[in-house]
Amino acid sequence: MADRVACEHSERCGGCPAIELPYEEQLALKRGRVVQALARYPALELVYADPTIAADSVTDYRTRAKLMVDQRGAIGLFAKGGGHEVVDVPKCRVLAPVLARVAEVVRARVKRDVASGGPLAPDGAGGGLRAIDVRELDGTTSRALVTLIVHRGKAGDLTSLRSVAAELIAEMPEIAGVAASLHDGDSPQVLGAETIRLAGDGAAEDRIGECVQIATFGSFVQAHRGQAARIHEIIGKHLGVARSGSAPVRVLDLYAGSGAIALALASRGAEVTCVEAFGPAAARIEEAARKTNLEVHSVHSDVASALRAMPVDPAPFDAVVVNPPRRGVGPAAREALARLAAPVVAYVSCDPDTLTRDLDHFARLGYRCASAQPLDMIPLSDEVETIAILRRAPMPPARVLYEDDTVLFVEKAPHEPIATHEDYVDSLTARVRRLPNASEAVSLQKLDVGTSGVVVFARTPAHVAAWDAAISSSESRRVLLTATRGVLPSKGTVARDATRTKYRRLAVFAGHCVARVMADGRARHVRRHLAAIGHPVLGDDRFGHAPSNRYFEEKFGLDRTFLHSVRFEVDVPVTKARLVVESQLPGDLVAVLERAGGPGTLRFLDQKNALGRTSSNPPPPSSLREDSAMSGSDGRLVRADIVSEEDDPRD
Repeated sequence: MADRVACEHSERCGGCPAIELPYEEQLALKRGRVVQALARYPALELVYADPTIAADSVTDYRTRAKLMVDQRGAIGLFAKGGGHEVVDVPKCRVLAPVLARVAEVVRARVKRDVASGGPLAPDGAGGGLRAIDVRELDGTTSRALVTLIVHRGKAGDLTSLRSVAAELIAEMPEIAGVAASLHDGDSPQVLGAETIRLAGDGAAEDRIGECVQIATFGSFVQAHRGQAARIHEIIGKHLGVARSGSAPVRVLDLYAGSGAIALALASRGAEVTCVEAFGPAAARIEEAARKTNLEVHSVHSDVASALRAMPVDPAPFDAVVVNPPRRGVGPAAREALARLAAPVVAYVSCDPDTLTRDLDHFARLGYRCASAQPLDMIPLSDEVETIAILRRAPMPPARVLYEDDTVLFVEKAPHEPIATHEDYVDSLTARVRRLPNASEAVSLQKLDVGTSGVVVFARTPAHVAAWDAAISSSESRRVLLTATRGVLPSKGTVARDATRTKYRRLAVFAGHCVARVMADGRARHVRRHLAAIGHPVLGDDRFGHAPSNRYFEEKFGLDRTFLHSVRFEVDVPVTKARLVVESQLPGDLVAVLERAGGPGTLRFLDQKNALGRTSSNPPPPSSLREDSAMSGSDGRLVRADIVSEEDDPRD
């Protein structure tokens, strides 16, 4: 293949950011993303990322594309540098040829309707068209499915769109079917919540490798047909699925999409149960299996609900495959999956940050990541697919930050209750009691399940009274780091419910802010207090702002409350020596700040000792400056108020 690919749109289009690099450097870049994501988590420090598997073709490969439409009638991808400027991309180098031809036909019709006010006029130009979703079928018959993504409030009764759909099929017979996806306008996802067939076929056969699936409008498919077939082979090998041998391997396939992985494993002799939340896709999986006499059962459900409904004794599956969307596997689904206790899990991910966030959680739930194989699914971009293989392992004890004969300061992980709870596989108390000489340890603090950081345990019940008095004293101090919706005032106090929360803003990122917080009461009071003044904690599913939470989960991988107990200061009983214990900001929150605010935000917070350290010594004082400005990842300035350790929120 050519070392570099030339494209007339490369200077402006953001779709292929790595196009100027030699291909070997692109592969190294993709592996580097996986290595960097793994490095954020101590539990994953021994996981080795293999060299990235190259694609056989780096142009004309893309089997599916979501192309944005602007009010001028341009159809393409967003421009480099952020924002929502659409770059028109006729003759796109990565689209499969049939998709490029379909896009050209639709482009001509949209531009005509911009001038005439016709049915395909874009949103903002008198119509409701927002984007198009085009999917290649089979790869040999040169056919495609087309989805017109329209604003629900401007779609009308769809009569005009049905006429347009019929005209498109008449003009280009390679279009197998056309549908409308109705978008409500407030979701960060491109596709809407409801899809309606307008003309032509509602589904069609699609071949990937040796597997034949039935494609529907909006159902998931991997971008590169050849690389998708490689994924099937790798998973089959690690799961022990063979074409002949002893009893068939029982596989659970989660986020099954159109069933490509399930059908591929079934063709090798596995018995597969699929779970897929998108109804049209779930309904077609068993239909495709029947046509080829394969053993596949499909469940139409969200993954967490389906897993909770499954029996766990005896273990119903020999292996599990998860292939989630970019936001990863949800916390409830991770807990429920761990209860099944399958010996091996194959996790296919398109986002290294959410993958490693989930792998860190799985490590606490008894699954060790045995291998990580990057694969170039979208050549010329900086995106990377990774196949991680997880195998059963002992649940780890808690991480100790400080201990003596009477007390343990430990690190609570996100998604972890302090006490045993029926909805969770493990608890912090159970993990502490697995430590040496801590079988009777008692927690002296409460942190919400979604909050992470320092927690104090008395080593035995006999030590509770002295340490409880010490941490309850007015001289003790707990400092939390949080990110809130919107920009807090530079500092302030919120007093409600006989408790007080004092905060000081540290940095502003992406229209929101990071703050250092001190509270008289529990972390829940912090959440309630900040919500009461109009700046709820990001990710807070009880007191927070649901649209902001959804945006941060979809865009930046935040799947829990952004609240971390970063430091605890207390006078040791008897000796009265001042003890300062810190917990570093965990990898999932580091990733959110890095993605949302750029590396400058993290560098600044680290310079101000705001991210926590691993030692139990008092932090050094920081130099006092009034303010600063840093460049974010998109080139814009990130404003930050710089606060020294001398600026005590109690002042």
